[in-house]
Amino acid sequence: MDIQAIIFDIGGTLRERVPDEKYQAQALARMLNLLGKPDASQDYLDELARRFESYAAWAQEKLIESPEEEIWTRWIVPELSRERIAPHAVELMILWRDRQGRATPRADLLPVLTELKARGYRLGVISNTTSSVDVPRSLETYGLQSHFGVIILSSTSRRRKPAPEIFWEATRALGVEPARCAYLGDRISRDVVGSKQAGFAMAIIIEARGSMTEPRDGMPKPDATIHTLSELLEIFPSRL
Repeated sequence: MDIQAIIFDIGGTLRERVPDEKYQAQALARMLNLLGKPDASQDYLDELARRFESYAAWAQEKLIESPEEEIWTRWIVPELSRERIAPHAVELMILWRDRQGRATPRADLLPVLTELKARGYRLGVISNTTSSVDVPRSLETYGLQSHFGVIILSSTSRRRKPAPEIFWEATRALGVEPARCAYLGDRISRDVVGSKQAGFAMAIIIEARGSMTEPRDGMPKPDATIHTLSELLEIFPSRL
């Protein structure tokens, strides 16, 4: 296969969230202060989580993504005034994720992406994310923004994987036919299904060692399964 571009998922693929109690506590405290609920109980937090899961289920069923302002004012805290919440919606979404842990790049991320780019591959990102700023900030922090020719986020595209349209948006921006693209993700239901529906030549899954991902009935199987990003260098030789 004449693969010209490799496109990546972010969460669980290029980065992972790791526990950091102090970092998580600070994010939670900041979020509750913005909501005007500094002394909120665990029951209140559980209710916010239930509301977010309701939004997530709706968004995945419709394969669309709402902007941060709508998620917070319509789904998570509709009882609070829009005037109070809307100006902070972007930050609230970052804090919502940060309360679950610190986003950390995979150990071999930078050298692998640098080598793939040096070998002549065009690189891109497609991510289902409720935040419009989380992924760009991470890539800038990791020193990786210049490695990617396109970064497509569901929060700005308004489409969610596995909808093929979000994959085609990336291939058009890269100027590469889908049949010349490979996609790496960590979920068969979104990453393999979506990229295959979009006509990608390869769909690769990365998973933790010792685990095994099996497609559900009717789902396509990945073309390859890897456990470290370095294994990509065995799959994609130099194009130069």
